[in-house]
Amino acid sequence: MELTGIGLYTLQEAERLTGAQAREVSRWLFGYTIKGGIGAPLWKSQLADLDEKVIGFRDLMELRIVKAFRNHDVPLQVIRAAIEGAKAMFGTEYPFTAHRFLTDGKSIFSEALQEHGDAEMTDLAKRQLVFEHIVRPALYTGIEFAGDGRAMRWFPLKRSKVIVLDPEIAFGKPVLTDYGVRTEIVAETFKAEKNKQTVASLFDIPVAAVEAAIRYEQMAA
Repeated sequence: MELTGIGLYTLQEAERLTGAQAREVSRWLFGYTIKGGIGAPLWKSQLADLDEKVIGFRDLMELRIVKAFRNHDVPLQVIRAAIEGAKAMFGTEYPFTAHRFLTDGKSIFSEALQEHGDAEMTDLAKRQLVFEHIVRPALYTGIEFAGDGRAMRWFPLKRSKVIVLDPEIAFGKPVLTDYGVRTEIVAETFKAEKNKQTVASLFDIPVAAVEAAIRYEQMAA
């Protein structure tokens, strides 16, 4: 399979980047066995046809929204219904990070809750509060959308574009935006060398870029 433009993340990398535990990512994207049956994945991962459990960039972006819903105790059956409804409306396999979900997602989410949510979650005021807290500009800030509305790349730091995840670069791993150097490699080199100027010289980047990579890796650890 050609991985260029898709991205490649292990379950542990997905945990680090989204906050969802690796076992949650595995259950949500690769299914699970339950008493009396099998729990189907929420959607088919971009890399589901590979032998190992790895995911792509668009999977990663969707996971951030799923994790936000789960943080607010939205049941998986409601999330699944919202995904299917949004897929049908938007015509995309990755609807949560389609740009239209910001404007049209509330009605889809409300319908999913009415059909599959419990009594508390179907309360109108709480439903609106949960949705507006999850699908808010802050959660989508940093995502750069392509002309067709799909998530194209992601700047994970607030109010900064110094670090980017771009599936066209380094298999979507976090890199220094202006230099294309993986932040993890820069940070690991600093651990070995103990000198920022030396690291800057090795990668032919400014010391400020070395410091940015180190800060990001410490924050994401």
